[in-house]
Amino acid sequence: MPHIAGVSTAFPPNYYTQRELMQALLSLSRDGLDTARARKLFAGVKVEGRHLALPLSRYAELDGFGARNREWLRVALELSERAVGERLEQAGLAPNDIQLFASSTVTGLAVPSIEARLMNRLGFAADCRRLPLFGLGCVAGAAGVARVSEYLEGHPTHAALLLCVELCSLTFQPDDTSIANLIACGLFGDGAACVLLVGDEHPLARKAPLEVTATRSVMFPNTETVMGWDIVDTGFRIVLSNQVPELARTALAHGVRAFLSENALHPSQITRWLAHPGGPAVIDAMERGLELPGGTLDRSRDCLARIGNLSSASVLVILQESLAAEQSRGPALLLAMGPGFCAELVLLR
Repeated sequence: MPHIAGVSTAFPPNYYTQRELMQALLSLSRDGLDTARARKLFAGVKVEGRHLALPLSRYAELDGFGARNREWLRVALELSERAVGERLEQAGLAPNDIQLFASSTVTGLAVPSIEARLMNRLGFAADCRRLPLFGLGCVAGAAGVARVSEYLEGHPTHAALLLCVELCSLTFQPDDTSIANLIACGLFGDGAACVLLVGDEHPLARKAPLEVTATRSVMFPNTETVMGWDIVDTGFRIVLSNQVPELARTALAHGVRAFLSENALHPSQITRWLAHPGGPAVIDAMERGLELPGGTLDRSRDCLARIGNLSSASVLVILQESLAAEQSRGPALLLAMGPGFCAELVLLR
């Protein structure tokens, strides 16, 4: 089976408390913003602070989608180069040792895509396979690990990178005073994460801390309006339904139980839960639906509080922190939900 050899992350230097970000929202938003509601929603997401792609003062200067996307590309490349470079250096690999380079984002557009531009910057081999992913949103961290590991099952001597980079702050819509946009403004942060995966016959497999033992995609029928983007003249306008916690409690829990059962496991046997921190209500709903002891998903809560929801990169940050903190040999489950509406499950040991 494929192995996870390590994770590296990169964040912009601009870090702000939730209070500072609330004040910035009030100054940037147009008429019609319900200030009391905005303050309540910012407090309710349980985020203490977040990294932003740009200094706060720069956001008022961004006029239109084109300007925001140019900044997205500049900062995304900077963070991605740091995360990829660190991961290769720590593994003792050169860029031309990588046979597959996958990347995912849902907060900006680039053609050529991010991984192609990094291949030119860093000196990847010309025959390295590319796998750019767009549209998966928050589920992409788990989905990317699953798809890359499935590739490595057929190429056991290969090494592969998965890069997730999200600059959620650059999707800000100052004219949108909807509850969904206010929640998004209070919840999402910016950052990048890079995972190195290797096949079972690669030299790094022997020292890799985790093995991917099974994967599962779960699509929830007729839920495509639950989460995503409306693409408008000013860029990405958030679509975010209040159905997400209930789907986490019911449909996700059912999918997880079925997946674990097929692998002769019960939720009580999972020693590490690496769950995307969709928000406090979603985390609580996952614990209830799976009948987990209170506090089981505290790693997700802590990550959310410190840096917010990083969309696809969040679950990979949690994976990195888990690897640094624990040496458990029991089964672990990496999971995330995202637009579709869907979930991706990755069983690890």
